[in-house]
Amino acid sequence: MMDTTAGLVGIAVLFVLLALRIPVAFAMFMVGFFGIWALNGLNAATSLLASEAFTFGSSPELLVIPLFILMGNVASITGMSRQLYDAAYAVIGSVKGGLASATVIGCGGFAALSGSSVASALTMGKVALGEMERYKYDPRLSTGVVAAGGTLGILIPPSTGFVIYAILTEQSIGRLFLAGVFPGLLLVSLFVLAVTVLCYLRPEYGPAGPKTSMNEKLVAVSKAGPIVAVIVLTIGGIYGGLFSPVEAAAVGAGAVILIGFAMRSLPLVALWTAAKESVVTTATVMLILIAAHMINPFLALSHIPTLVGGFMDGLDLSATGVLLVILLIYIILGCFLEGFAMLVLTLPIFFPIIVAEGIDPIWFGVLVVLALEMGLISPPVGLNVFIVKSIAPKVSLGQIFSGVALFWFMMLVTLVILVMVPQISLFLPTTMFG
Repeated sequence: MMDTTAGLVGIAVLFVLLALRIPVAFAMFMVGFFGIWALNGLNAATSLLASEAFTFGSSPELLVIPLFILMGNVASITGMSRQLYDAAYAVIGSVKGGLASATVIGCGGFAALSGSSVASALTMGKVALGEMERYKYDPRLSTGVVAAGGTLGILIPPSTGFVIYAILTEQSIGRLFLAGVFPGLLLVSLFVLAVTVLCYLRPEYGPAGPKTSMNEKLVAVSKAGPIVAVIVLTIGGIYGGLFSPVEAAAVGAGAVILIGFAMRSLPLVALWTAAKESVVTTATVMLILIAAHMINPFLALSHIPTLVGGFMDGLDLSATGVLLVILLIYIILGCFLEGFAMLVLTLPIFFPIIVAEGIDPIWFGVLVVLALEMGLISPPVGLNVFIVKSIAPKVSLGQIFSGVALFWFMMLVTLVILVMVPQISLFLPTTMFG
């Protein structure tokens, strides 16, 4: 009982530290270290602190993180992300709401390069918001579509969320990447459908953009061809068994750098800037993951996962019922917690329950990452909403949150569909790995 009490106190302290804006990694380090000290002695805590950073940090599979982040940063600096938007803009920009739909498609394409929701929102916001303002789009739609479209970076592979989930649960990164492809395409389709229906019912929200000739369409699409080829090469290479996820990340990063040099859009100064930004982002992710390996043993020693598992068993729910309860908890927590912190804090508790219920861990990973995606636009935290606010200062937070509501509902619809039809997530990893 003393161990459980210590665990509950530790979790409460963690929430307080996060509320005080202490960085996620440092908050988890402190709670994990002092919690293990309290339950297992100072020697155990210092030994774990000394060994975990090296043991975990030397894992070769972690190379996928900096390489995919570098690929996204280079694509952003060289203007490749702009080419994706321009291609979608040229094809569908002339219909009602076409610029907003092009933004969604551009966000989806950039997500397949960066794996980062923040990078997707920032990059596409800078590209698309000015155009939508010029054609007098309602600011609720223009900012809402950028904030929501940016979240695709956490679902469409290569997703940093999938990498962290895979590492924390010892699942295959390649399987998770493939499992995210069809759900990501489904969500993009539902976002575009939502924009189309809204602008059909309320034309003033998204007026038609300029018409483009067939020649202009072909030119815009051809300019986006090289970067689309990189996306197909990396994801297709994993599916075809040509590359491991780490090899695919290296091929993708190398390819965008070579394309940048060939197009004369990547001077050495820009490459150096992209590399520095990639190092900073990677260090942040790595600190969170290493901190997770400090707090997870503390939670295990406190028997919190066992206690929660016993409580769920006592509810006498079916496996689907257990899954729905856990997803509801994730949706609620997403209103208050940053996504990575939520993964680290909850997976040691919920994952053993999922395994015991016989729920496919790859399918569960997709559902969890989608729930985290919803948290990125859920009030009051809604990280992507604040990102968009920083690049659209004239639009109030209330308007942006109003604008994302429709897209949040589309995410919920997608979550329900994926729960009802698991094969949408499992088809590609099943056909690849048998």
